[in-house]
Amino acid sequence: MLRVGLTGGIGSGKSTIARLLAENGAVVIDADKLAREVLEPGTDGLAEVVKAFGEDVLNADGTLDRAALAAKAFATEEARQTLNGITHPRIGALTGQRMSEAPEDAIVVHDIPLLVERDMAAVYHLVIVVFADSATRLERLVTSRGMDRRDAENRIAAQATDEQRRAVADVWLDNSGEVPDITALWDRLVGFEKNLRTGSYASGSPLVVPYDERWPAEARRIARRISVAAGGRRVEHIGSTAVPGLAAKDVLDFQLAVEDMETADELREPLAQAGFPYVGPYVDTPRGEGDWSKRLHAGADPGRRVNLHLRVEGAANWRWAIDFRDWLRHDTAARDEYAKVKLELSRRFAADGNGFAYGEAKEPWMEAAARRVQAYRGGQES
Repeated sequence: MLRVGLTGGIGSGKSTIARLLAENGAVVIDADKLAREVLEPGTDGLAEVVKAFGEDVLNADGTLDRAALAAKAFATEEARQTLNGITHPRIGALTGQRMSEAPEDAIVVHDIPLLVERDMAAVYHLVIVVFADSATRLERLVTSRGMDRRDAENRIAAQATDEQRRAVADVWLDNSGEVPDITALWDRLVGFEKNLRTGSYASGSPLVVPYDERWPAEARRIARRISVAAGGRRVEHIGSTAVPGLAAKDVLDFQLAVEDMETADELREPLAQAGFPYVGPYVDTPRGEGDWSKRLHAGADPGRRVNLHLRVEGAANWRWAIDFRDWLRHDTAARDEYAKVKLELSRRFAADGNGFAYGEAKEPWMEAAARRVQAYRGGQES
């Protein structure tokens, strides 16, 4: 199944987007509803809350008096942590149960307000952030929900900033005015889920485009996902998109460092489940002596193409990928020269979508560049 994290600040209209996704067929798991469910009358969660905070957090009918609990639980950091220690494990277990009950081909949308604050972005295949400016959010909370203005301001201030949310957003939906059209987003999710389930990856033509300032932030998000799936191993953003100012195919390349090829093979399934299905074993074009073998994975998300190269840390091809990237970052003349070659070959091969022919056509330039990269590396080591 495809796991999608949906988040946004209070008053952003996140629930509206969740409803639209559900109408299209998504299985929505609402964290706020689960938080209420684990503290319903008769639950061990409510019993533990009463034990920790006293009988006066209950209404006369035995239900939880949420205002009374909030007054106690948020009075001190220690009290807040006590409440979290009671509720979070139960909410997590219930979330896992609901996900396990979803169909194999489901698009599961986890509606979770504190996704950023709890640093959970990397556990999802995709994160959607619903945005509305703070003035709009404040007006909605006061007008539509009847919330006290000062209370609303405090709640907005206590949550993650827009910059923090943007850093984890694979999809940014502006809901400040009209409700955004999610048609294209839903098509992307459907394609992503199908690729994930069938072990397929997104592909496209070798079209070279101008450098995109969004690439570094996208790369940081995806590198974190890869690293988490691979047990915290080192991930490098490599290739042309890792060189500021360089025209490139809109494909993010990553290098995952492994201890050996046996380890790479053991990571095949965890990486596939994280959205990076296995493509096959390859041997990189040798640029000198040493081991040039690797395992190749690629991204299943049709909205963001990814190549993931698993190479033995310290091997010749692992070192080359880093040196070549750093040389282009350092030598602007080489960068511009490479861009010219890429653009010319892109025009030649983009029409028929022949990425392999495009790669082969670059070989003469790459072969000549190898000596310059070696000279650069020697200069760095001296």
